[in-house]
Amino acid sequence: MSTAMRIAIAGGGLLGRLSAWRLVLAGAEVTLFEAGSLARPAGACWTAAGMISPLTELIHSPYEVYRMGLESLQLWPRWIDVLERASGQPLHFRRNGSMVVAHQCDAAQLDQFQRDLQRTLGSAATKEMTPLDAAGVSALEPDLQHFSRGVYLRNEADLDNRRLLGVLLDELRRLGVGLVDETAVDCEPHAVVLHKGGERRTFDLVIDCRGMGAKAQARNLRGVRGEVMVVETSEVSFQRPVRLMHPRYKLYAVPKPDGTTVIGATEIESEDLSPISLRSTMELSSALYALHPAFAESRIVETSVNLRPATPDNLPFVRIVEGLVQANGLYRHGYLCGPALVRRVAEAAGLVTEVTTE
Repeated sequence: MSTAMRIAIAGGGLLGRLSAWRLVLAGAEVTLFEAGSLARPAGACWTAAGMISPLTELIHSPYEVYRMGLESLQLWPRWIDVLERASGQPLHFRRNGSMVVAHQCDAAQLDQFQRDLQRTLGSAATKEMTPLDAAGVSALEPDLQHFSRGVYLRNEADLDNRRLLGVLLDELRRLGVGLVDETAVDCEPHAVVLHKGGERRTFDLVIDCRGMGAKAQARNLRGVRGEVMVVETSEVSFQRPVRLMHPRYKLYAVPKPDGTTVIGATEIESEDLSPISLRSTMELSSALYALHPAFAESRIVETSVNLRPATPDNLPFVRIVEGLVQANGLYRHGYLCGPALVRRVAEAAGLVTEVTTE
C-alpha cells in the first residue's frame, strides 16, 4: 500500500506544471486538474514571452520580485538540464543577457534607468550592467547598429515558454501524474470539488494554482490585461531580448527559435478578454518600427490577449492553511518568479524537491 502523500494541484499553467513535476520527483502522488486544455493552455503562461529579467523589472517592481528572480535564475538552469536529459528535447534556455536601447531623443530615459539601478543596487550595479556606445551595441546586436547608446544586462535570460510547457506535460505523463483537463474545480482544505456534478475528491493536500480561476477564493486578486503580437521577418535577427526606452510605450522584442519575435506588452487595468484593440496594435507596431524600420514589412502571425493575476502590491504569494496551499499573484513575473514560488510551495507541502547548498 502506497504511503506517498496524495496531492491535488488545481491549475495547469506554469506554476501548476512546475509544482506537479517537482513534487512527483520528491515522491508525492500528484493529480493535476485544469479547467481548460492542458495541450493548449489558455492562461498567461502561453502568451508570455518567457523572459527571466530581474534587473529590467527591478525599476518598476518591488525588491522582492528582484530577489525571487535571482533565486529563479539559479534554479532554471538546473531544472532545464533535468528536463532536457529526461525528455531528450532542447528547451532553448538562453542566458545571453538582455539589451536596453533608446534613440538619442529618449537618451534621458536610458540615463534614468541606469541611475535607478545604481541607486537600488549600489556598487553591485556595475557588475550587472554595461553601458554601450554605438560600437558596443553593434557588436552585440548587429541589427541595432543605428542606436548610438544602450545598456547590456549580462545576467538576464529567456526561454521558449511554449516548448517548456509541452515538455513539462510530456514529463508529467511519463512520471505517472494524474492529468484531468477540461475539469474546473473549487479548492477546499484536503479536497477539490468538481464544478460539473459536484463530486468531492479528497487528498492529503490541495495546492491551488488557478491564477484568475481562483479569484472568488483568493483575497484581493485582480486581472491585468496584457496584449502581445508575434511577428515574423527575415530582415531582423536579435540574439537576446531587446527593450526600447520610449516615453509612451513599454516595448520588448524577444526572438524565438522558430524565427518569430514576440512583441509586447500592453498593461491595462482591465479584466476584458476581448481581442487586441486597434489602439494597442498601432502602439505596439509604432514602437516596433521605432526599434527597427525593417519590421514594417514583418508579418503579424499571431495576436494574443490574457489576464495576469495580480495582488494590490503586485507580489506573488503562498498562503497556507491546514490541507490547502494557495499560490498565486505572479502578475507579469511568471517565468521570472515561478521556480522560486514553486520552491515555497514544496516547503509548504513539507517536501524537499532538491538538495541545494544555496
